[in-house]
Formats: sequence, C-alpha cells, structure tokens
Amino acid sequence: MSGEGPGLYEMLDDRFRSGRCMNGDSDLEVLYSGCRWAEGPIYLPAWRQLIWSDIPNDRMLRWDEETGAVSVFRRSAGHTNGNTLDGQGRLITCEQGNRRVTRTEHDGTVTVLADRWQGKRLNSPNDAAVKSDGSIWFSDPDFGITSDYEGYRAESEIGANNVYRIDPDTGEVQLVADGFGAPNGLVFSADERQLFVSDTRAGFIRVFDVTADGTLSDGKVFAEAAAREGARFDNLRFDDGGRLWAAAMDDGVHCYDPDGTLIGRLDVPETVANISWGGAKRNRLFITAETSLYSVVMGVTGTHPAGPGRHPWLEAGPR
Repeated sequence: MSGEGPGLYEMLDDRFRSGRCMNGDSDLEVLYSGCRWAEGPIYLPAWRQLIWSDIPNDRMLRWDEETGAVSVFRRSAGHTNGNTLDGQGRLITCEQGNRRVTRTEHDGTVTVLADRWQGKRLNSPNDAAVKSDGSIWFSDPDFGITSDYEGYRAESEIGANNVYRIDPDTGEVQLVADGFGAPNGLVFSADERQLFVSDTRAGFIRVFDVTADGTLSDGKVFAEAAAREGARFDNLRFDDGGRLWAAAMDDGVHCYDPDGTLIGRLDVPETVANISWGGAKRNRLFITAETSLYSVVMGVTGTHPAGPGRHPWLEAGPR
C-alpha cells in the first residue's frame, strides 16, 4: 500500500500505521516564523525550552513550552547550525561561521572543544552526537565556507568533508570517516554499535559499525533519497521502536523501518532542515523548516540524542 493517510501523514507501508506513527495530532503547529534558515533544534528537559539556530541571521532562538514565548538566546552566535546536549545537560553547538564545536557551561561561559584537525582549521561543523562515554562526534561539510550567507567564504584547509570524534579524556580530534560529498546529520543506534550519517550531496544515509576502540568500519548505504523527488537528507533521529526519522528537505520528514524500508513520511509546507524530539513525554517532534519552527505531538516516543536511558539527568518529567 502507498499514499494512504490524512493530510499530514503519508503511509507507504502498513508498518507506519501498525507502529502508531500516524497517531497523534492531525496538523502541524506553527510555533514561530521569521527565520531566514531555521536549523538545529534541541529540547532542554530541565527548562522545558527548545533552542534552535537561525543561521543567516547569526542568532540562536529560544521557545518556552510553558508560555509559548520566543526570545533570543544568543546573538552573534557564530552562525550556529546543529545543537545537542551532553550527559550533563550542557549545550554542544556546531558553530558553522566560527568553524568550531563548542560547549556552553552551566554558568553560560563557552568552551571551545574543537576547531582544528592536524593543525588545519575545520570547514564548518554542522551536526553533533554525544556517545555515553562522553565522546563527541561531529560532521564537517563545507556549507559555511562556500559563501557569506551562512558563514564566511573561505578555502578549505583540509580539502575534504569528514566526520570526526573528540576524545572525552584528551580532547584529541580524530578522523573517523571520510569519502563524503557533504556529511550532515548523525545519530547512534540505541546500543551505540552503529552510527548513521546522512550525506546531503550524495543523497544517502550511511551506516557504520562502531568498534571498541572508537573507530568506524563497514560503512554501507542504509537509505537513498533518489526514489523521492525533492528528497535530500539532513539530520537524523530515532524513536524508541528503532525507526529512523530523517529530515528530507523538500520531501518533508521520512520514517524508515529498522530494515531500511521507507514506511511513511510527514508532509511539511517548507523545506525541512532538522528534527528533534522533546516535550515532557518526548513524543513531540520539533521541526525546523526554512523560516519556521513547527511541532507535532505523536503516538511514538523519540529517544534522547545522547542515547536512551543512559542520562537520567536529562529525562523530562514532572517538576
């Protein structure tokens, strides 16, 4: 079966319905409009707030779940792109314009975690994932140096677009995967034995085995965007049923069964850049798409970007 479902949902396989993926709100809720290019949403359970990036306007915005108010979290933010949280609830940010990965401490100060590899400046870090051992993995395409729109035009010192790992003990930046057109979103499987990485230019989601020494091996294609007109992959998130959800740009939000089958999608009226789970039950999907921040409360529950069940400090709950 294909193409079945109410306006927001498109069922491409019956597993999309049987997995409760079509339960929940029937429409998207617009939480904010007025960005130039919205990216990098991350929900902060302790504060019931969502932070996201507006890259060309060089600012980070904050939406409050209790009041619905939107305010500026940080201006002159280094053309930030992706955001996530570490195991202590600190904000990890990919500063595309400043060409670095940073951590915002609990007192508000900013610590630079990575800005070079082998003495060469990074291109423009895009998205990050935190493993339960504290290591931070990030993609480094060239989007922020190709023009002045989302960063500062410059030549790449590295000459390639790669994925890197920051060692939690030494701070060393280690190359873990290369050969990408433009690596973008990345996320670990629930058991952290696999890392999924989208390649926006190649139109693939690749999956790698994570070895005991922190390196990657056996990279292969998990999904292709070519079958859907307008689809290109940006960031990635898992739900607790093992389904992979992907920001698919002009083709909305894709949902993949663990076997790699595209089973359904969400129709979004703007080009989708990024998605993130949040809310008190973590069943609210936040979507940044072009000028706007959207959300939809769903019948499925998302995993935390830093991994399910391993970071109790980050769990949302009654307060």
